[in-house]
Amino acid sequence: MSGHNKWAQIKHKKGITDAKKSKVFSKLSRSISVEAKLAGGKDSPGLRAAIEKAKKVNMPKEVIDRAVKKGSEPSANMEAIMYEGYGPGGAGIIIETLTDSRNRTAQEIKHIFSKNGFSLGGMGSAAWAFDKENTPEGIIWKPKNTIALSDKDLELLEKLVDELEDNDDVQEVYTNAE
Repeated sequence: MSGHNKWAQIKHKKGITDAKKSKVFSKLSRSISVEAKLAGGKDSPGLRAAIEKAKKVNMPKEVIDRAVKKGSEPSANMEAIMYEGYGPGGAGIIIETLTDSRNRTAQEIKHIFSKNGFSLGGMGSAAWAFDKENTPEGIIWKPKNTIALSDKDLELLEKLVDELEDNDDVQEVYTNAE
């Protein structure tokens, strides 16, 4: 009867949910740190929006305070970078990242694209297919026109987007696929 222990099942489920929470918290911590750095340690609308976003996912106050403190320190150097590329069926992809190492992040994104058989594009290669909209949550890229993909291409695109979102530096991934 090995493997039928109730505690083992609970421990396994808890480990999975904790890993998902950790991934979300780390991304939100980075955005709070960047907003705190931009605000120079003062209160700003961007910082308030980032903190509100963190509170919506029940991020602990201590973690939020730690992220604000980290961003307020002069040594913190986070940078927002946008990458563009094309996925299966010619679907345009925009990847927004927040990183402390531009070269490392570029190589990781490039590796994910090449591993899946696609290539990273240059500046403006996919952005023309999107409109930039300012919302209370931040900037969102809405597709101007969408591309219909086959079921096989949709599966490939989903796999690519999942791998990109698993990267700690990636904040958002936008695509113009239907």
